[in-house]
Amino acid sequence: MTAVIYNFDRSGESGPIDETERLVSALGRYTSAELLELLYVGEEPGFFELIRGLFSLSDESRLILQNFLGALPVQGVTVSIDQQGRCVLTPESSSQLRNLT
Repeated sequence: MTAVIYNFDRSGESGPIDETERLVSALGRYTSAELLELLYVGEEPGFFELIRGLFSLSDESRLILQNFLGALPVQGVTVSIDQQGRCVLTPESSSQLRNLT
């Protein structure tokens, strides 16, 4: 799926853009459940800062993070900040996961 968030090339357009029509058209591509989930997640504190941070990563770094997170159960990751200010994601051992249940 491709989404155009902002169209920088408007050379072929004439007249004002109806933003309401554009938004309604974009919303029509999603189910009600998907839109409610997006609304719910979008209201979480720090959500937009997190997304901006993800998009600022290089393609390679983003792929590494995506592969790391996709390979682990959500409950199996510990996040910490080390003394150098780096965010460290560490998979929990299977014994730690058993203690959570």
